[in-house]
Amino acid sequence: MKMFKLCLLLFFLSTFNANAQVPSHAIGLRLGGSHYGHYGGEISYQMGIGDANRLELDLGWRNHRHWSAMAISGIFHWVWNITGGFNLFAGPGAQIGFYRDKDHFFGDDYIGLGVGGQLGLEYNFSEHGVPLQLSLDARPMWYLNGWYNGFGYGTALGIRYVIE
Repeated sequence: MKMFKLCLLLFFLSTFNANAQVPSHAIGLRLGGSHYGHYGGEISYQMGIGDANRLELDLGWRNHRHWSAMAISGIFHWVWNITGGFNLFAGPGAQIGFYRDKDHFFGDDYIGLGVGGQLGLEYNFSEHGVPLQLSLDARPMWYLNGWYNGFGYGTALGIRYVIE
């Protein structure tokens, strides 16, 4: 059954036009709600790799009265054009996070590693002469160690300035 679902997903993705015309660079913010293990708002940078692939690098942070956290995420995207500037993207990624407990004098500091991916939809307004990209995505991650072990996810709205 798993193999059937995988084949069905690959068939569905292959029906999209692979020529998504990914911008050379985009920089902005990835703002979102999250579940355990995610790090709040992120500064986001995307770098095009060919016409239909890109690398997304995000620096996220979160500050609480009792703790603070920061993470760096790297995600590889395959981008499929649906129509016009509307795209679907998905890909694997990894994350390294740093956590500090503020309530203890000696501190409980952790470094955490996570693996997962990202799936989302975006609209690139560049074809209308506006250098703006809006996206909505989900990022599931499996945290291997650190202050939070196990599955976590986050959803976010991305707002980026497109640099051709």
